[in-house]
Amino acid sequence: HVRGAFTGAVATRPGKFQLADGGTLFLDEVGELPRALQAKLLRALQDKEIRRVGGKESIKVDVRVVAATNKDLAKEMAEGRFREDLYYRLAVVTVELPPLRERREDLVELIEYFVQKYNREYGRRVKGVSPAVLADFTEYAWPGNIRQLSSVMERAVLLNEGGVIGEADIRGELRLAHGQAAP
Repeated sequence: HVRGAFTGAVATRPGKFQLADGGTLFLDEVGELPRALQAKLLRALQDKEIRRVGGKESIKVDVRVVAATNKDLAKEMAEGRFREDLYYRLAVVTVELPPLRERREDLVELIEYFVQKYNREYGRRVKGVSPAVLADFTEYAWPGNIRQLSSVMERAVLLNEGGVIGEADIRGELRLAHGQAAP
């Protein structure tokens, strides 16, 4: 926005597109974008220019956009919730990654990654997870996908006192696929 564009706009501030000029902008959950904003995003992508809130002139930007969503955008387009022209502007290169529940073979690597990450972040020394926890994780449907796994692992690393994450460290965190709470 520009200075004076609204109450509290005491200085001109660059937006995300301007900050990403010459680089990459990651748009997470683009499928949740309201239709009114979809039109503005499409205009920015097509024209390669933006206009600050309250500004009069357009600003050229050179931005590569990477977008992610957990929604089926083809279905969203068919139901009128996502603009077809924006979809084709964003879908130049598409990478489809199945949900975690469909790629359980990735769990061990992801668990190791999160243990290392949260060990570094919090100064902990957790070595890994017990076989029982790994079995629980493998059975679980992971409706929250990677974000849920990350959250569960962060909490477990923080609460762990024995060096290996056991069932007590994840108690209540998971509802197993068969509908029972984790022990």
